[in-house]
Amino acid sequence: MSEDLKKIYRTVLPDHFPSEIRITFGDQTLIYKKRTWELKLEDGQVEKRGLRYGDNPDQEAALYELVAGNLILGECEFISPGLGLVSSLKEEDFLQFGKHPSKTNLTDVDSALNILRYLSAKPACVIIKHNNPCGVAYGERIEEAFLRAYRADRIAAFGGAIALNRTVDKACAEAISSQYFEVVAAPEYEEGAVDILKKRKNLRIIRIKRMDKLEEYADYPVVEFTSLIDGGLVLQVSQKNRIRSKEDLKPAVAVKDGVEYRCKREPDEREVRDMLFGWAVQMGVSSNSVLFVKDECTVSIGTGEQDRVGCTEIAIFKAYTKLADLICFDRYGISYKQLELEVKKGLRKASEKEEIDEEVKEKRGGLPGSVMVSDGFLPFRDSADIAIKEGITAIIQPGGSIRDWEVIQACNEADPPVAMVFTGQRVFRH
Repeated sequence: MSEDLKKIYRTVLPDHFPSEIRITFGDQTLIYKKRTWELKLEDGQVEKRGLRYGDNPDQEAALYELVAGNLILGECEFISPGLGLVSSLKEEDFLQFGKHPSKTNLTDVDSALNILRYLSAKPACVIIKHNNPCGVAYGERIEEAFLRAYRADRIAAFGGAIALNRTVDKACAEAISSQYFEVVAAPEYEEGAVDILKKRKNLRIIRIKRMDKLEEYADYPVVEFTSLIDGGLVLQVSQKNRIRSKEDLKPAVAVKDGVEYRCKREPDEREVRDMLFGWAVQMGVSSNSVLFVKDECTVSIGTGEQDRVGCTEIAIFKAYTKLADLICFDRYGISYKQLELEVKKGLRKASEKEEIDEEVKEKRGGLPGSVMVSDGFLPFRDSADIAIKEGITAIIQPGGSIRDWEVIQACNEADPPVAMVFTGQRVFRH
């Protein structure tokens, strides 16, 4: 029975989707070709197959590349053919094929590219799991970027997809191969780096052409489709990050009963850098979300909650638990949960856990000095209050709530005052 269960995850599900799709928008037609790769079957024969399966092993799926047609709707001109990234991957782009790629493998890479296209200024790494970032970081070198992103949440990163915006050198490859990941994608690999990565036999090692020009994709809109259970479709234009420089930030100002409320303190240069970095990361996180950033690295990411204060509380909780795990791993080479279990069984001293708990409490989960990033406006001051209690120094959020003045008050009442700016842009991602 166990082997049967394992087999379903290795099986490449045949799909019945057509080799070509044409979508007509009035008098304009876009043409898409199904992407397939060679698959060696158990009997030794080779067939062309598409995705291994969809979200789950019992769901057929197909990947299509835009190959012809140009779409213009009103003043919006959409991306043109010939600019494929993930959708144009060929056999030679898989430097190691690993297991046949599934939908989630490739959509995770695409989600990482969605963030990386706004982070081209420095070596950067995005680690994705289930279409959400686990950790995102800049570094002076690509190895440092990976290690910072990985250490931001090494638990969630397990089995994730890595995307890097610089050539992978041997030092970075060694760091990656020491852990378990499903996919690594980069614009190029230094000589010898692929051999190191191939120590992980099932790792998909992908070189993505045009990834070195990823910044250009920041301004290419696409049509996004959502299918309804009645067969209907909802179409929308993809969102563009409008907050890319200090000049794009707006002062946090609100008027209530004829009285103007304004934040006492403006963000300093370090906080502005973290705000811009965090807003780029926020573009790739499921809404309602709150995340914390410090020194251009994510501290904690709270995703997809129904209420914003709840999401803030979860992000704070994650900051504490992830720091406890990291300290435990650095000190004892095991996870914090494993430490808890061994203490419970009497295999380790309770003082070992207590020391970590005390250190995490003193450091407040690593949150002091961080910037809070919210993809939607703060409807009440509660989210700001609990984050300020943990030592954050600045907030970036869309603004536009009827209670903006209350949130500004919360920032001004803090000691020292907390800086806050508005973006004027909500970045929900459903």
